[in-house]
Amino acid sequence: MSMLVTAPVLVPLLTALLAAFVRRRASLQRAVSFLGIGVLLACAVALVSITAEGRTPSVSFGGWPAPFGIEFRIDRLGAIMILLAALMGAASLLFLMSDADTGPHAPLLLPLLHGMLVGVGGAFATADLFNMYVWFEVMLIGALGLFAIGGRLDQLDATLKYLVLNLVGTLLLVVAVGAVYAVTGQLNFAAIHEAVVRLPAGMSTLLLAALMLAFLVKAGAFPLFAWLPASYHTLPAPVLALCAGMLTKVGIYALLRMMGDVFAPSPTMLLDALGWIAAATMLVGVLGAAYHWDLRRILGFHIISQIGYMLLGIALGTDAGDAGAIFYTAHHIIVKANLFLIAAMIWRLTGSYDLRRIGGLYDAKPMLGLLFAVPALSLIGIPPLSGFWAKLLVLREAISLGHIAWTVVALVVSFLTLYSMMKIWLEAFWKKHPDADWRPPAARLAPAWTTTVVLAAITVTIGLDPQPLITFVMDAAAQLGGPR
Repeated sequence: MSMLVTAPVLVPLLTALLAAFVRRRASLQRAVSFLGIGVLLACAVALVSITAEGRTPSVSFGGWPAPFGIEFRIDRLGAIMILLAALMGAASLLFLMSDADTGPHAPLLLPLLHGMLVGVGGAFATADLFNMYVWFEVMLIGALGLFAIGGRLDQLDATLKYLVLNLVGTLLLVVAVGAVYAVTGQLNFAAIHEAVVRLPAGMSTLLLAALMLAFLVKAGAFPLFAWLPASYHTLPAPVLALCAGMLTKVGIYALLRMMGDVFAPSPTMLLDALGWIAAATMLVGVLGAAYHWDLRRILGFHIISQIGYMLLGIALGTDAGDAGAIFYTAHHIIVKANLFLIAAMIWRLTGSYDLRRIGGLYDAKPMLGLLFAVPALSLIGIPPLSGFWAKLLVLREAISLGHIAWTVVALVVSFLTLYSMMKIWLEAFWKKHPDADWRPPAARLAPAWTTTVVLAAITVTIGLDPQPLITFVMDAAAQLGGPR
């Protein structure tokens, strides 16, 4: 069991090392990468199965019992996030076999990709606050390498912006972690939870507020989101899909862990503040998307917008709200990654990401139009797709608690999201291509089609039969922080 608990770190770490070792043999490197991600996916499925049975596997390193030893502890929330990370890793690797904006296949691309998954897996598995900070930094190093590996001027500029703006969150986080240790003498999640109960209310509120601020930077929330639209659009499509799906969601996971578990119950003042931050994040993100014409920038701003819905679920401060946030996170990871991958297919067929320079795709590739409709309608929240249930879970709880203003903002944002998706549909698919002689070029898109169709099928499956996932996330939320 201990090997399975450490698998989210050990498997991608070993895969990264082996992929780096065979970097001069591209076919062998790809085989190693697929084998590694397959093993990680199998381990993630096993962890979900184990936690669904009510067990919470854990291991303490160095022979020291918790809270003195570094502990990995995987509950339902951690297990489903690890599964989603493995799924996104597999999707990115498969899409890399196409020629849809995959970028140069640098020898260190795959080692860096698996290295980033090491940090993601560690953040989801750890039960130690300082080690969560460490895994965030491992993830940051891998992401920086992926941003810079192309060597283009715009990529290096994006790397610098990503580094500088994320360092703000890093500095805030290390200061907050130090403050928690100074006040409580603990770093283990369970031990901190026991210690903060005995602290004066003002002190525990201050500690949680410091952690909140750091994780809001990592999540890309208003007004701390500038690093995301300034950098994401320079990444190759498969890497962009993985980053868009996972990086901000690690920040959401950390907020869920802190506010719904370690510091539960969270102070009402902080929950109210988070609710208004969520509303502002939704609105600013969707307005940014409405302004732009570049597909990657539109979808990038929609990451920010949709982060607001997840923050809203957390801000409700209830098990049902947390469950809605978890469901929304799972839905969004799949849908957003798929939209970025489909955008890359659009680029490959039309030659541009600028909606003003493309068109005619519905006549030329009607199946691509239908494929785009699945994640696009799910992002809007159209039934019976997964996005409908995600928004229903969050907004139903918001209404029941009397948060009408937040609900109204969320509904307005849904209509503006519809505008953005309609703009993409009308410009890329419905209108004629500006070049009358344009014809779709021959392209190696079979791996891209396979990847996007599978992700769309998952979205449809969740939408048509949401109850298994709803039950799982309800149990995951109830497991956080013990009885409430």
